[in-house]
Amino acid sequence: MIGNLNHVAIAVPDLEAASKTYRDILGAIVRPPQDEPDHGVTVVFVELNNTKIELLHPLGDDSPIANFLEKNKTGGIHHICYEVEDILAARDKLVQEGARILGSGEPKIGAHGKPVLFLHPKDFNGTLLELEQV
Repeated sequence: MIGNLNHVAIAVPDLEAASKTYRDILGAIVRPPQDEPDHGVTVVFVELNNTKIELLHPLGDDSPIANFLEKNKTGGIHHICYEVEDILAARDKLVQEGARILGSGEPKIGAHGKPVLFLHPKDFNGTLLELEQV
């Protein structure tokens, strides 16, 4: 059901410093920040040849990333995103298999302008998974 790895998301306490590290020290292509109010985050995508790194920073006090950073002061891997052909078919199969979808269970539009869903980390070895329709 899952296809390519789309991105690995890293929560960061300082988006500008993290962007500078990837750009200036690692020599990566770093895109400008973009606010994603529906998800409570500001994101920066770091472009790699075979995937992306998504740097996440809280957008507002009620951001889920703010809670993550409270527990992980220096940041850390927040989630992994896999591509799927049909997000509704993937959702239905996952629910049938007993997996829990976070939120309402209905896809939201993600940072790439495509439908996304998040899967409960307790169902996937402690890892928050994001599915993005391609």
